[in-house]
Amino acid sequence: MASAADQMAQSINLAKFAKATDLKKRLWFTIGALIVFRLLSFVPLPGIDPTALGLLSQRTTGGVLDFFNTFSGGALSRMSLIALGVMPYITASIVVQLATSLSPQLAAIKKEGESGRKKLNQYTRYGTVLLTAIQGYFIAVGLEALGASNGMQAVIEPGMLFRINAVVSLIGGTMFLMWLGEQITSRGIGNGVSLIIMAGIVAHLPTTLVNLLEGGRSGSLDPIKLIGIVIAVVGLVLFICFMERAQRRILIQYPKRQTQRGMQADRSHLPLKINTAGVIPPIFASSLLLMPLTISQFAGQRVAGESKWGDFIIALNQYLQHGSPVYMALYAAGIIFFSFFYTAVVFNPEETADNLKRYGGFVPGIRPGKNTENYFDYVLTRITVIGAAYLTVICLLPEYLVSALSIPFYLGGTSLLIVVNVTMDTVTQIQSHLLAHQYGDLIKKAKLKGGRLR
Repeated sequence: MASAADQMAQSINLAKFAKATDLKKRLWFTIGALIVFRLLSFVPLPGIDPTALGLLSQRTTGGVLDFFNTFSGGALSRMSLIALGVMPYITASIVVQLATSLSPQLAAIKKEGESGRKKLNQYTRYGTVLLTAIQGYFIAVGLEALGASNGMQAVIEPGMLFRINAVVSLIGGTMFLMWLGEQITSRGIGNGVSLIIMAGIVAHLPTTLVNLLEGGRSGSLDPIKLIGIVIAVVGLVLFICFMERAQRRILIQYPKRQTQRGMQADRSHLPLKINTAGVIPPIFASSLLLMPLTISQFAGQRVAGESKWGDFIIALNQYLQHGSPVYMALYAAGIIFFSFFYTAVVFNPEETADNLKRYGGFVPGIRPGKNTENYFDYVLTRITVIGAAYLTVICLLPEYLVSALSIPFYLGGTSLLIVVNVTMDTVTQIQSHLLAHQYGDLIKKAKLKGGRLR
């Protein structure tokens, strides 16, 4: 049976939306910030020849650059100021979060409350600058090597001055996006960084749709395959929506207390998401798999099969291509591993069991303390198996479709996950604002009626 809040949320209509002035301001601010992000993706780095940028995208096809380029909305292929997007910030955030669970010193800082959170955020910013500087330097070196090896100068004046200029520009672009994401989170709707990533992915959707329709029109893509792709994408979206909302609710009971109806026990539920790790496992697994392929591309050197190292690089590039059996197997193994690893970082059964014991809560039939901790770990392990299998299917099915059906463009399961997750989260926040606005109207009406009665 739906709760009163759920029933009230279902009754929300456009008339209530028009009256929520604060929500409209937040939505307009979010839209404006995303427009600024899209405009910045077309501002090129200083010292770049735009006519030579197409060679870079052709030369790095199948590498990790394609993965980053999707999240940056094509900014990397155009070598704009925000070519790296917010990926360095995300990587730094994940590293700091993982380090917090492994380092007692960082764990103590996290427990300090708001001051500890600010310190960890500052460490994340330092890590973002460091990662952006490293990646920016390799991008600058790769651009110079690209022009030297192909006979077409991608960089107008190569040298250390260009590298420093590129690194400083990319750091500025990434830090601005990080600040813009924080502003969206505080003054807009939804998570700012997630919305920026989603905007970059959605910007590629029209091109993908045009390629799909063009393939059907030209005959390069069979009409039956075209219909099958559309049905598969719709089915995947519905399946993602269902799994992201799926929970394992554990009944929690508290000691009885005196009420107007006599002694009653308070009951609540501890919701455990089936996919606790979110989209982190696919991102980490794909990045690790594609990194060796990209290192050889960044170096800007042609690897010849005259040495054992050269043979190894060539074989590695062949095995790690999209759709190959080795790539699919390693990708699935990486997703499963990071699903369990990141779930263990996000949810701590021991801490949850101690908090329940401190406040007098317990699971019916389970003793508080160590037995409750073991029960939480038992349940979490089994639902993580389902979550890892779900992520594996979502991420590998598009890979299989691309290779088996010879689709002339790439369909990313990770991108689909991010778009659906962020959309669901944003819609939920909009409903929360509308619900709060309705409650505010009810409180105002109650106060007015109370004043008239006096």
